[in-house]
Amino acid sequence: MKILILGAGKMGTFLTDVLCIDHEVALYDTDPKKLRFVFNTLRLTKLEEIKEFEPELLINCVTLKYTVDAFEKVLPYIPKSCIISDIASVKTGLQDYYEKCGRRYVSTHPMFGPTFATLDNLSTQSAIIISESDHMGKAFFKDLYLSLRLKIFEYTFDEHDETIAYSLSIPFASTLVFASVMKHQDAPGTTFKRHMDIAQGLLSEDDFLLSEILFNPYTPKQVENIRLELRELLDIIEKKDNERMFKFLAKVRKNIE
Repeated sequence: MKILILGAGKMGTFLTDVLCIDHEVALYDTDPKKLRFVFNTLRLTKLEEIKEFEPELLINCVTLKYTVDAFEKVLPYIPKSCIISDIASVKTGLQDYYEKCGRRYVSTHPMFGPTFATLDNLSTQSAIIISESDHMGKAFFKDLYLSLRLKIFEYTFDEHDETIAYSLSIPFASTLVFASVMKHQDAPGTTFKRHMDIAQGLLSEDDFLLSEILFNPYTPKQVENIRLELRELLDIIEKKDNERMFKFLAKVRKNIE
């Protein structure tokens, strides 16, 4: 299959490496420097080159903020038969866009990032495929994700964003709050260092990605839950209430069983 990948960022280059062995792959980015280290792949920097390539599948891997804009720029240069796809972390607005553009599409979300995941062993990671997607597009990505040994789940657009608000927004918000009150420690403890590693990894991600995940319409409810639990914990600490603290810890342990 002839596959065009938009965006030579972390996920774009990762998918290029994965797909270029069995498919004819082209990677498009406006910055030629980002294309220096890809192999067995056609490197494109001009829209006219996309037209000559005639892809059968387009995978949009650009920064979340520019996903729709990237589609708009590229669509005039690809065949009408080409299936378009995204791997966006938040799907808000994409369903409406796909329905209006009138093309076959498939929307998925690999639930891992190159920052934290061990890319040569993804057996503990997951991927979501949006159920409203085109049948042939879903079949392609199911085969791809199974080859990576990912656990696959099929959700609607709304179910996806609700899940992301829980599985990403909560840890993102918690980590940002932790990092926002940090100061240098000469003798950090083990737990502190682990939290710092997570914070540094998270903050190495693109600012737009972090913002869009937290701007997910389902996020405020989850962040409000954090605020309520923090208020409860603070009250327990201030009153040095052992009985309530033991109950709180028991609840937390049950949550993570």
